[in-house]
Amino acid sequence: MTTVNGLKSPILLVIKLLVENKEITMSPTPGKASVYLQSPHHVVIVGGGFAGLEAAKQLGKAPVKVTLVDKRNFHLFQPLLYQVATGSLSPGDIASPLRGVVAEQKNTHVIMGEVVDIDPEQKKLTLHDQELDYDSLVIATGVSHNYFGNDWSEKAPGLKTVEDALEMRRRIFASFEAAEKETDLEKRKALLTFAIVGAGPTGVELAGALAELAHTKLKEEYRSINTTEAKIYLIQSGDRVLPSFKPALSDRARIELEKLGVTVMTKTRVTNIENNVVTVSSGETIKEIPAHTILWGAGVKASTVSEIISKRTGAELDRAGRVFVNKDLTIPGYSDIFVIGDLANFSHQGDSPIPGVAPAAMQEGFYVAKLIKKRLKGQTLKPFYYIDYGSLAVIGRHQAVVQYKAIRFSGPLAWLAWLFIHIYYMIEFDNQLIVMIQWAWSYFTGQGGARLITEKAMKTPSYEECQARYTPLVTTKSSIEA
Repeated sequence: MTTVNGLKSPILLVIKLLVENKEITMSPTPGKASVYLQSPHHVVIVGGGFAGLEAAKQLGKAPVKVTLVDKRNFHLFQPLLYQVATGSLSPGDIASPLRGVVAEQKNTHVIMGEVVDIDPEQKKLTLHDQELDYDSLVIATGVSHNYFGNDWSEKAPGLKTVEDALEMRRRIFASFEAAEKETDLEKRKALLTFAIVGAGPTGVELAGALAELAHTKLKEEYRSINTTEAKIYLIQSGDRVLPSFKPALSDRARIELEKLGVTVMTKTRVTNIENNVVTVSSGETIKEIPAHTILWGAGVKASTVSEIISKRTGAELDRAGRVFVNKDLTIPGYSDIFVIGDLANFSHQGDSPIPGVAPAAMQEGFYVAKLIKKRLKGQTLKPFYYIDYGSLAVIGRHQAVVQYKAIRFSGPLAWLAWLFIHIYYMIEFDNQLIVMIQWAWSYFTGQGGARLITEKAMKTPSYEECQARYTPLVTTKSSIEA
């Protein structure tokens, strides 16, 4: 703490401190005009997804300093990534700049960075280019694709980032373009064959969107091919699609997918992906599916930050690498470190961990922010309790399935519910408005979207790499004469 004596100085200092959101304590000694300064409680939040951003927003008016760290400068509405992949929406339609979202929170600082280490004893978080001290640490770095030990990431891209969606979009529309020029019938057939591995919500929504694209939106745009002849395979190792839903809704989803022209293959495992061929096995039967475009939606694993957490704190991880947390979402033995969102395994409610969905992540972020505020007042909070607001998945135009406790329905009403809920959960109003307009245009015209074929995303070079490539302009007389 710092002590400042005098009359004018403390007054000016108090004003400055109020602006900077510092904590002020007056001197207990009568007759002295002293001001004691204490830095506010520093909350570092890693991850600007649903969980981390919700925690940051809830702490916006609290007497704390918030530092929000993310390797990207935007929040991504992941539930609609499949529409970017299939050309219905542009990336900017479902992304919100983090600095813009928290711009009015004067206590919040946004940093682009990636975690490389944690020192829980010294309360330090190490990024690739700086260190941060913290009083409370909230980690919400999410999950990535899980190929279950197979090296298939280049052959079958998953769908978690903007780059993933753009790569999917590039492959999908490049296949149609290549088929338009291909004269060999077998090669053309392979180009018009799409294999989607995994029949959870991501796989089902991808399959439905692809079927609509090929059978409706594109059928009048090509001259040498009939896009309605495109084959879409949805491959699931389990016995039904949407396994997290009740069997009746899974059956309804399968029926609607098949109406759209999707070939649903359940109880079927992918054993190999090579040279644009998917090898699958079902019981004793082995089959090869020539498919120029293979998309992955069959599982997730925790980000690498979970390994750092486990190494530094001794926290246990589940098979997917998620961190087992206490009832208050802290790590055992470290009450100042919270793990929330998809990175956390919260197994204190029911027989299985709470699902990795946006409402659950947002509830966890809200709870952690509230608990931190309570602790600052010397109070506590009841353990976290997840409220299940149901599950839903869209299959195609006018078709979706909704499950909320004992309430289950499908069809156009479920589709409308899906539309409303997804608009509701988008972070910023301009995104909500843009997506509504895009959907309305697509609905009434059957067109729309961003069906652009772009080059593969390249890694942005570092400053050092740029310097290494830089050749100074030589302006000496000799060089000019040469």
